[in-house]
Amino acid sequence: MATENKNLSQHDLNDLPDCSGLRVGVVFSEWNEEITHALRDGAIEVLKSQDLSDHNIVVKSVPGSFELPLGAQFLCEHDTVDAVVCVGSVIRGETSHFDYVCQGVAHGIKDVSLKYNKPVIFGVLTDDNIEQSRARAGGKHGNKGVEAAVAALKMVALQMDLSQSNY
Repeated sequence: MATENKNLSQHDLNDLPDCSGLRVGVVFSEWNEEITHALRDGAIEVLKSQDLSDHNIVVKSVPGSFELPLGAQFLCEHDTVDAVVCVGSVIRGETSHFDYVCQGVAHGIKDVSLKYNKPVIFGVLTDDNIEQSRARAGGKHGNKGVEAAVAALKMVALQMDLSQSNY
């Protein structure tokens, strides 16, 4: 496995763009709360480290990961956000439910991003078991919530840079 001994969440937060004045939403799933709360907290920690105030971090929960795209869409429609970070956890079970949920969430988050022309970031763990989820929610492989927040800030910076350029 490529990530067996690698913490993928080690980012130099000093390399992130100026985030002052940004407003970012964080939508997290209530299902698998041990994991999703750690992901949510990791995302919020990154946003705060980049000088976003509590007022400019909008945190909302949805019942499960399948509802993340609609939660993100609600934020894009009803709040002035520059980006939305979606975090959730889907753990494989004995039925094909896992496949349907993962595929629906991935497509839904992408669709919301394209519909609103805003970064809507997929920070959803899709693991085979709880041990894999723990390793990616603050364990030996880092925190996917951190990675998702970093991606959101970088994508907002890209969008702002391109909108100000004279290409």
